[in-house]
Amino acid sequence: MTKRSYDDIIHLPHHVSVVHPQMSLYDRAAQFAPFKALTGYEDDVEETARLTDERIELDEERIEQLDARLQLLEEHLADSPTVSITYFQPDARKDGGSYETVSGIVKKIDTVRRVIVLRDGREVAIGDVYGISGELFSTMEAW
Repeated sequence: MTKRSYDDIIHLPHHVSVVHPQMSLYDRAAQFAPFKALTGYEDDVEETARLTDERIELDEERIEQLDARLQLLEEHLADSPTVSITYFQPDARKDGGSYETVSGIVKKIDTVRRVIVLRDGREVAIGDVYGISGELFSTMEAW
């Protein structure tokens, strides 16, 4: 009969440590699970693929029209006008952003902080405003 490898140790009892607890089968299998060498790579790819809009530079005519609407709005604050404000929301993670529209009753126009404050507490920076519409402006020339 030929001697095979490990014949001298194959029938020895299995060693069990009295100091270290035995690893569960789940933890033991997890050691051999696939390893993600590029942690966060998929998130970076998704972030790069996410599209943002560029801020539209307002011309002088548009700025004058917005100023006229803000003045009219300020004159009629006591009437609690409801408006829709379209503004540029800068993206926190990359260049660009998106245009969003909020509607509500204007509470005040804070000229020191340069924000329009709505009754529900939302604020829109005047420098980010692209357009203001509402019933109050129905007599003004359309733009």
